[in-house]
Amino acid sequence: MKQQIDVELKGEFIELNQLLKLAGVCDSGGAGKHLVASGVVSVDGALELRKTAKIRAGQVVSLGDVEIKLTV
Repeated sequence: MKQQIDVELKGEFIELNQLLKLAGVCDSGGAGKHLVASGVVSVDGALELRKTAKIRAGQVVSLGDVEIKLTV
């Protein structure tokens, strides 16, 4: 069963590594960059390797059994 985390977006976008930190998936932006680089993060079902990809409201980030949804 997937764990869903809703994160409220406070601007136009958030960088992927910062979103992972904000959602509590990792301890720091640097750890978020490492997760993305290791190829375990997908955005809207597609593998995402850009550490600072701009994630906007409505997009879903998946990492293992965790799903992060951006809301406004």
